[in-house]
Amino acid sequence: MPYFCYMLECRDSSYYCGWTTNLDKRIQAHMAGKGARYTRSRLPVLLVYFEELNSRAEAMRREWELKQEDHESKQNLARSFN
Repeated sequence: MPYFCYMLECRDSSYYCGWTTNLDKRIQAHMAGKGARYTRSRLPVLLVYFEELNSRAEAMRREWELKQEDHESKQNLARSFN
C-alpha cells in the first residue's frame, strides 16, 4: 500500500503538511471542510507538493521534517514541484 506525504497551500498563504494512504480522497476531504481543523478556516487549499513513500513510518517522518521547515523553504519546495 502506498503512503503519501503532502503539502497544501492555504488561502492565507500558510502551508499545511500531512500524510495519507489515499491522496485524492484526503484532498477532497480538505476541500469539503472535513479535513484538518487547521485547513477548515483557510479554504480553499491547493495541493502544492506530495511524495509517495513505502511505509507509514516514512510518511510520518517526512511529514514531521516538512513541518520543521520555515515558510520560505516550504515555498521553494512548492515552486520546484510545479
